[in-house]
Amino acid sequence: MSKLTRGAAALLSYLALLGAAPALQAAPLTTASGLVYEELKAGKGAHPTAADKVKVHYVGRFLDGREFDSSLKRGQPAEFPLGKVIKCWTEGVQLMQVGSKARLHCPAALAYGERGAGGGEIPPNTPLVFEVELLGISKP
Repeated sequence: MSKLTRGAAALLSYLALLGAAPALQAAPLTTASGLVYEELKAGKGAHPTAADKVKVHYVGRFLDGREFDSSLKRGQPAEFPLGKVIKCWTEGVQLMQVGSKARLHCPAALAYGERGAGGGEIPPNTPLVFEVELLGISKP
C-alpha cells in the first residue's frame, strides 16, 4: 500500500469514527485534492484569497485526538500570509468566511508530507486535523 493510500485510509477510518457530528452546519465537503472540510459555524464576512494575510485561532490534532498545537492555549491568534502555509490551510481557509469555524481534515500530502514538522513532533506522512476560526483578513 502506498504512503498516500495509507494516509487516505487512516483519514477515512478517522472520519468513520466521528460519525454524524451534530455540530456541523452542512455536510462535509471533500475537495479534489482530498481535503475534507466541515463547517462548524457559519460566518458572514468575506472569503480570503491565497494572497491575503489571515488572523485565526486554531487547534491542531493527530487522528487519535492528541493535540500538538493550539493558538487558544497560547492566548493569541496566529497571523500569516495564507499562501505561505501548508496546502491544507491554503485551500481550506479560502473556503471560510470571516467569523466562521471549520474542521480541516488534512491528508498527509496536504499537511507536512514526507518531511514532517516540529523537529519530529509531527512524523512524516501524517494526516492531521485542524479546527480553525477565521477572525480576520487583511491585505499583505
